[in-house]
Amino acid sequence: MRRIGILGDIGSGKSYIAKQFGYPIFNADDEVHDIYKKNTRVFSKLKKVLPNFINSFPVSRGEISKAILADKNNLKKIVKIIHIEVRKKMNIFLEKNKRKKFVVLDIPLLLENKINRKGDLLIFIQSQKKDILKRLRKRKNFNSKLIKKFRDIQLPLVYKKRKSHFIIKNDFTNRKLKKYVNDIIKKIQ
Repeated sequence: MRRIGILGDIGSGKSYIAKQFGYPIFNADDEVHDIYKKNTRVFSKLKKVLPNFINSFPVSRGEISKAILADKNNLKKIVKIIHIEVRKKMNIFLEKNKRKKFVVLDIPLLLENKINRKGDLLIFIQSQKKDILKRLRKRKNFNSKLIKKFRDIQLPLVYKKRKSHFIIKNDFTNRKLKKYVNDIIKKIQ
């Protein structure tokens, strides 16, 4: 099994492009939301380290957002707790798909949390800042301060781009994206 890691800025279209490959996808953001909804052990840990913010189960995005905006150290506390659970879920996903030719890892902190391996194929999604901002503003939970906090814990995009084997320029038109993806699939098979 070969792992394809998708890298890029928040709102650059990583998840959409990950789906275009047609291989099994591990989406860390979806897993985090699932953990907040279903994992009472995580709720207890979060409530213990953030008692002024985490009050009810399932954990709401609003509570998490308020905690992050109140203190930059709160994001680190949350990541420390959540990362362990996400890694467990990823390992289950990898075991389940070990006979597949390829799997796609859509994990925002792939490099930061040292989840990538030497043989992984890294693909950087490059998008214009103005296009990203336009897309982010359409999200119902858009908060520029929150996005800045998440960007602050990420490695520089220039570094991620340099580490990548392929670059997809996402101008948010399907026709071009499909061509980029098909070209990469041909090269890696």
